[in-house]
Amino acid sequence: MKKTNIQELEVPKVALGTWSWGFGEIAGGDTIFGNQLGKEELKPVFDRAMELGLTLWDTATVYASGASETILGEFVKNRKDAVISTKFTPQLAEGRGDNAIFEFLDESLKRLNKEVIDIYWLHNTVDMEKWAPKLVDLLKSEKVKKVGVSNHNLEQIKHVDKILKDAGYKLHAIQNHYSLLYRTIETAGILDYCKENDIAVFSYMVLEQGALSGKYTKDNPLPSGTRRGEAFPPEILGKLEPLFYEMKILGGKYQATVPEIATAWAIAKGTVPIIGVTKTAQVDDASRAANVELSAEDIELLDRVATDTGVTVKGEWESSM
Repeated sequence: MKKTNIQELEVPKVALGTWSWGFGEIAGGDTIFGNQLGKEELKPVFDRAMELGLTLWDTATVYASGASETILGEFVKNRKDAVISTKFTPQLAEGRGDNAIFEFLDESLKRLNKEVIDIYWLHNTVDMEKWAPKLVDLLKSEKVKKVGVSNHNLEQIKHVDKILKDAGYKLHAIQNHYSLLYRTIETAGILDYCKENDIAVFSYMVLEQGALSGKYTKDNPLPSGTRRGEAFPPEILGKLEPLFYEMKILGGKYQATVPEIATAWAIAKGTVPIIGVTKTAQVDDASRAANVELSAEDIELLDRVATDTGVTVKGEWESSM
């Protein structure tokens, strides 16, 4: 497995996401994805990933009300080779005081069976002025190795970076929605800023929760009654057919699947894509994608065809970039 570096933290070129692991009242895999996945179903997925060297795992306290962290924690117990990325979601801290971020960190550490979190994130911009300075204290505590911000725009990223630099630290990473159908971190200058300032960029929803997997079409739509099904109804999937066509052509060129092409595109853009995995086949896709090197002409083609579909999908939780 090819590796990349995040300021001396060596990680695979692809991270694996656990948003759809577990089910719970808040952001559960059942309500978001239509899944009902627990330890029994997911252990083979974890084992296959670690076997292939995909050791970087992304989760969050809010995913399935902590169930995602708990499941992952069972798997990584006593494993030093697993790299853990998790998040503090400010909305959950309402009414819990100024030290809530430390309380949530300790709760995550317990669920994940870890003494130190490799990358700890502010999940969004709610109460940013209150929580961003706490990142300095988290680094001083040595309970986290790296800190990042998720769903922040360029101005907000620069602001948090300055807070950390003024204290003798730095912002290590950002994590934002980025896919062939949502390229605002490009157009807003975030990618360029991060490259210039040695800030790693994690891209989530690279496969648009399965809509760019090649599995779903207007005649075979995503599960109804789920958020992703609502975001990509049959009429939208129909508009994506020209993009699917070109992705399949490139797949033939590189002996790759459609999701592998979408993932390779995100890597070629200089990001670490977070690929949600619930099946071993998806792990295999992610592993192969890390070894696909698209040409500049391939990337230009995908960018153009994706733009021509007229489809762009922004999550309701996302800040304006």
